[in-house]
Amino acid sequence: QVQLVESGGGLVQAGGSLRLSCAASGRTFSRNAMGWFRQAPGKEREFVAVISWNGANTDYANAVKGRFTISRDNAANTVYLQMNSLKPEDTAVYYCAQGTMAVVGRASSSYRYWGQGTQVTVSS
Repeated sequence: QVQLVESGGGLVQAGGSLRLSCAASGRTFSRNAMGWFRQAPGKEREFVAVISWNGANTDYANAVKGRFTISRDNAANTVYLQMNSLKPEDTAVYYCAQGTMAVVGRASSSYRYWGQGTQVTVSS
């Protein structure tokens, strides 16, 4: 069983930055891709970013490309999401998730384990 715990959310003004962290338990972290998703009030959960098992490949949603950066530290079993130039439309609960394979895509069905989420609120 894998447990994922997100942290780093909070309230920030538009244009500001936050860094989310997701700490994973278990021995499978370094072998699997990791992703970030978000869900805004009244909206469906959407893909944000994904990183392959070794960090060599990343992919981003168009809405965050150029502003967000996903990274990972396999020695620390942690994945990060650096969020810069935040906008009010980035307000959501952010979830990290572990992929079922070393490299996965954007579909939520490609992820097996999910964290509880951390709230990010961007004020205008």
